[in-house]
Amino acid sequence: MSEKILVVDDDFMVRDAIEQYLSQHDYQTFAAQSAKEALEFLQQYPIEVMITDIMLSSTNVLELTETVKKSYNTAVIIMTGYIDDYFYEEAIRKGADEFVMKPVQFEELRLRLKRLLRERRLEREHIQMLDALKKLSITDDLTRLYNSRHFYQQVETEINRHTRYDRPLSLLLLDIDHFKMYNDKYGHPEGDRILSHLGKLISEFIRDMDTAYRYGGEEFTVILPETNSKDAVKVCKRIMNEVKTQKFNLPEGTAPVTLSIGVTQYNPGESINEFVSRADRAMYMSKEKGRNRISLLLP
Repeated sequence: MSEKILVVDDDFMVRDAIEQYLSQHDYQTFAAQSAKEALEFLQQYPIEVMITDIMLSSTNVLELTETVKKSYNTAVIIMTGYIDDYFYEEAIRKGADEFVMKPVQFEELRLRLKRLLRERRLEREHIQMLDALKKLSITDDLTRLYNSRHFYQQVETEINRHTRYDRPLSLLLLDIDHFKMYNDKYGHPEGDRILSHLGKLISEFIRDMDTAYRYGGEEFTVILPETNSKDAVKVCKRIMNEVKTQKFNLPEGTAPVTLSIGVTQYNPGESINEFVSRADRAMYMSKEKGRNRISLLLP
């Protein structure tokens, strides 16, 4: 799809000529004769570049430029008949991306526009690459859940939110029972398949505001904002009931998988380590009581 370009000029002959020229070079063009019309277009369409004359009736184009750059993801090219050092610095400070001297040479305008659009595409690709790398750095390769590094960052964030708004915060720690036996008997690839499947299952039984993590080995954690311990136990029961219905196909037939789960609720003023350690102790209580159960440990 061709990029959308907005031409702003109160001289209709200049405006129409530039619009027609750019249209012939496969740009989708719009035209406005005032700053008011320009802003109306920007509200309706994702304009990639706005090309504007420096002299618009009763309008300070630098203020228009500043408004556009603050409110829209749109580049600005200013057409001007003069450009001294003061003007240049002020226009750049307001957010202008490029300048074209008047009278406008259409080919020069097209080349500057082409270069500006290429720079914006490269910038978007760079941002996308950084976002992808960031996601990889906080994601467990096997389960596609978040990893333990991100877990501690998010726990801190949620504790801060709890402190500001005084809303409940709960934590689950889930461990696969006898997981070493699966690995020893069937091999690590089969164990990895169980981990991957459980990661997907846990994700399906939590809300968008909740976050799930592979804590390490066969352990998973789930942070439940806006959730007290009673409701957190209900989440655990839903997950456990679903796990019980799963039949894991292994080389020697199907095998059941069970979980030992610890649940706790945040106690205002305690440290992250105290919060997480209590969930860990609750999980080990489930192990000690015979596994395949939920244990709640409150402060």
